[in-house]
Amino acid sequence: MDTHTNIKKDLKLNMKDIVSIFSFLVVFVIIWQIVFSLEIWPHVSLPSPSMVAQSFVDLVSENTLIEGIAITLWRLFIGFVISVGIGGCVGLVMVRFKQFGKTMSSFALGLQSFPSIAWVPFAILLIGFNDFGILFVIVMNSVFSVMNSTYGGIRNIPPIYLHAARNMGASGFLLFRHVMIPAAAPSLIMGLRQTWSFAWHALVGAEMLITTGLGLGYILSIGREFSNMSQIIATMIVIFAVGLIFDRFVFSKLEEKVREKWGLTS
Repeated sequence: MDTHTNIKKDLKLNMKDIVSIFSFLVVFVIIWQIVFSLEIWPHVSLPSPSMVAQSFVDLVSENTLIEGIAITLWRLFIGFVISVGIGGCVGLVMVRFKQFGKTMSSFALGLQSFPSIAWVPFAILLIGFNDFGILFVIVMNSVFSVMNSTYGGIRNIPPIYLHAARNMGASGFLLFRHVMIPAAAPSLIMGLRQTWSFAWHALVGAEMLITTGLGLGYILSIGREFSNMSQIIATMIVIFAVGLIFDRFVFSKLEEKVREKWGLTS
């Protein structure tokens, strides 16, 4: 009964989210059409919603958009997994060795604020115009977020939790598995969301400049080269939609499930 009730509650919340997003998009398109009709900008610079929709249809019919989304998401997945693996391991080492953690935390924070576009020339000269160069940019722009979130999340666990667990006989892996991970879970999930955001931004920018003939960034680059604003806006809408779907229906749900599992919900 409880499971059935929870499913119905989740469906209601999802429907509210969908209705809210749809209402916003309808208002936005109406305002867009009004601005287009007023001819404040030339139609080449600001196409109408119908022109953008036609460009979207053309990209889909040519299979360009579907292939671009698939390739971009595959690169994102690989880069994200590498960043989480490296950043998580280094973050744990930072927790274990305090002096290294303090030094690396400041170093990582500085590099985390480094613009992703600045890594592109470095990647081109070091690796070349290929997928490895794009992955390099993704990892370098997102791995430091994982380091700091892992380091900060575990380091900021209230000491009373650890003392209480040790008094009850927990130590080593059991302490890490059943006390430290649940206590740090909110910070770790927020770190994953931030890491994904950094990786997504870096990926699209890298695809625009490290042109391999594939990906959403490449489609944007082609639209720029041919002054095809309809194609640019259609691709930007897809990029926005992918980001919204992942954040709202993947990471938000993951955060809710983790908090519920470890008893962190109110």
